[in-house]
Amino acid sequence: MKSPFDPSVKHHLLISLGLALWIFLFLFFTEPLDVNEFSNTEKLIYLPLYGLLGALCYLWMLPLQTFLYRKSNQLWTLKNEILFFVSFITVTFFVMRTFYLYVIVYGQPNPYTLSYYLSSIFLPAALVIFPIVFIGRFAFGKYKEKQLEEKKIELKGDGNYEGIRLLFSDLIMLEASDNYVEVHYQNSGNYKKQLIRNRLSQLEKEHQDLIRTHRSFLINTEHFSSYKNENSKMGLILSHNVFAPVSKTYTTAVKTALNFATE
Repeated sequence: MKSPFDPSVKHHLLISLGLALWIFLFLFFTEPLDVNEFSNTEKLIYLPLYGLLGALCYLWMLPLQTFLYRKSNQLWTLKNEILFFVSFITVTFFVMRTFYLYVIVYGQPNPYTLSYYLSSIFLPAALVIFPIVFIGRFAFGKYKEKQLEEKKIELKGDGNYEGIRLLFSDLIMLEASDNYVEVHYQNSGNYKKQLIRNRLSQLEKEHQDLIRTHRSFLINTEHFSSYKNENSKMGLILSHNVFAPVSKTYTTAVKTALNFATE
């Protein structure tokens, strides 16, 4: 199941800063068990450090997030989100526990036991603090989805026939097929094809960034990989090893366009 997601590091930095501020405010005003023993001066020293540690724990999890995102072919799922949060909360618990033992109560007798610290301090605070992270991630994810949707182009079907919406960067090639056009594209890194009822010439007029290589082919130069010559005939290898022939009529124009696109 897909989950809203924004891979922008800048936005995750904003989430970590919001988390740091929220941890500080929550601890300052609610004064859970170990905080209510601080003096006002100690609160202003230690509580910002709690917030900073929470933010750092979140940032330490970003490499895991990147790994999961790439492993899923840039498709963020609910499973990935749950795994991220479980890992984040686990790491945060051990970091906060270490901070409590070796900074807050270092050298003092009878610190809270591990089980008591977990059940009576960390988990109740986490139930209030960590939802702000989920809300921030969800909001940025939905905003990212909206931005991507607005950037999509539409390859319209003729009349009432269904077309397809996709990012221009995901479009690889258009291939004429009788009264249809076969759309070659990628979705979350996977190669796809879909037929739509339209004329290649009409789509060429509507999407002039595409380059004609043959009377039956239009390509997106962003996906050009290499030239291929067979039996003195030139062709192009595009992303996902898609082949597009180049007719003599368009050879010069294609070479010029590709040289310009790859400079």
